[in-house]
Amino acid sequence: MVSLAKGWPRSASLWKFGLTALVASGLLSACTEAPRLAKTGEEQTRSAGAPAPAPPPSDVAVSPAPSGPQATMPPPPEATPPQQSHDQDRAPPDADAEKEAETHHKYKKSARPPAGASQDTPESEPTLGSSQASQPEAPQDQPSPSNEANAPAQPAPPSASEPAGGSAPPTAVESAAPAKPAPAPPPPVAAAPPPAAPATAARAAIESDPNKKYKIVPVFYGTDREIEPDPKRLQFGSGRGHKLQLGRALISVPLSHEVPHIERPRIYEVFGYKIYAEQEDPNKHFTVQEITSLTEDQMLAMVRARLKDSSTFKDHAFVFIHGFNTSFDCALYRTAQITYDLGFDGAPFVYSWPSGGKVASYTYDRGSVEQAEPTLAEFLTMVIQKSGAKSISLIAHSMGNELLLRVLQTLKPKIPRGVVISQVILAAPDVDRDKFNIIAREISNFAKGVTLYAASNDRALGYSQQFWGGVPRAGDIPKDGPLIVPGVDTIDVTAVSTDALGLNHSGYAENPALLDDVKALVEYGIRPPNRRLKSILAVESPQGTFWRFQADQ
Repeated sequence: MVSLAKGWPRSASLWKFGLTALVASGLLSACTEAPRLAKTGEEQTRSAGAPAPAPPPSDVAVSPAPSGPQATMPPPPEATPPQQSHDQDRAPPDADAEKEAETHHKYKKSARPPAGASQDTPESEPTLGSSQASQPEAPQDQPSPSNEANAPAQPAPPSASEPAGGSAPPTAVESAAPAKPAPAPPPPVAAAPPPAAPATAARAAIESDPNKKYKIVPVFYGTDREIEPDPKRLQFGSGRGHKLQLGRALISVPLSHEVPHIERPRIYEVFGYKIYAEQEDPNKHFTVQEITSLTEDQMLAMVRARLKDSSTFKDHAFVFIHGFNTSFDCALYRTAQITYDLGFDGAPFVYSWPSGGKVASYTYDRGSVEQAEPTLAEFLTMVIQKSGAKSISLIAHSMGNELLLRVLQTLKPKIPRGVVISQVILAAPDVDRDKFNIIAREISNFAKGVTLYAASNDRALGYSQQFWGGVPRAGDIPKDGPLIVPGVDTIDVTAVSTDALGLNHSGYAENPALLDDVKALVEYGIRPPNRRLKSILAVESPQGTFWRFQADQ
């Protein structure tokens, strides 16, 4: 057999070239699992000039040579393509039988000729470049016992850094010397993972932008502020516009947001002069990403679409009316913060009246509240009658309570059948006590619940009391106790309020415990308050029963 191999030096050289070309196309197909790339590689091999001739029988006889020198012999055994690894383990007793088995193995994925077909026809070699042959070369034969013991399993195509199949050690070849019939074509191999899995993972990686570390909260607004010129965006100032304007703002809430704060860029001032201002970054701050003026029909279409998708707060809307010393943007941020922290998936609205946005603008703000009554009434009527919301909660803060209470006196007849005013939450109301007592009794008749949050340490209300000649405000808690009105749940939040804006004036949203109570109230309407949270206890007083938050232990 060795002498026969020596008689074919030129054929062996061509065989080596053909095997090298087949290995290149086989590795390309197996490593990439891309039929088009494999086909292209084989087409390039054919265009290089010579189809690989049929293997001479002498090559098979050379492979089982003694093991010592063979470990250092060059390429023919090492360049064996993946589909021939098992054939080497099955060395036939004669050249004709080996050729028959090898021909059957090479073409079983294309034309599948009968076992007796001749392997000497050179025209049959190019069929390896067909579309069937360009598929990934998964394991194609059932391995013999010797192969299972000495060759690693191949459940999936080898990687680019590994040999494509690898030859069995010489001892395995020698043990496989007994003649065996050509194996039958194996069933389809399903061990390789589906190609869709990595594609799905890659698509998910592309769609999730690692640089985007914030969520977007839509806020539907109504305002009677005057528009200020700004080439960058729609801007509302502190001037009185004397007409209702509608729109939607998209507010960014950073994923690093801590409940219930509003993260904004830091600004350092000395004697009223700004010496440093941090740049806005939606990944770290609440920012206005978009603000659009809308007609009533445009806004209502967007609101109905959001209500249709709501689930936790199904068909529910809330309207927030801000207080004294609040800019338009700050009103948007506060509404977005409440929406985000409550997990509110209904429709959030804010009405922004023209506050001066400064501590010194208290008198101006009081006049702005009075002149805003008609536009707030128009806005609330639209929300109640046309938005499609079936349950509506109203939240007012500070001086915004004065505006809301005035409008609610005339709103009751305009509530259509099938719509419910669920909760009216009056937080730290900067309203005369006697006026509040009268109006609160009226609104408790058509709202499912009315809640008053009051505190003894609210410094802004303390300043307001001085402005009004020492008369306590409805949100104060003087020495004789808080204001108690039949039909209204009064809750003392002194223990949980915080020093927001240096005035201890936004405790309703700046403390997590208080926000938890707002959520339970809006979502479930549970009453009395001590049934909502364990930290709220009932207190008996000469004026009646009220509730009090307990300080954290």
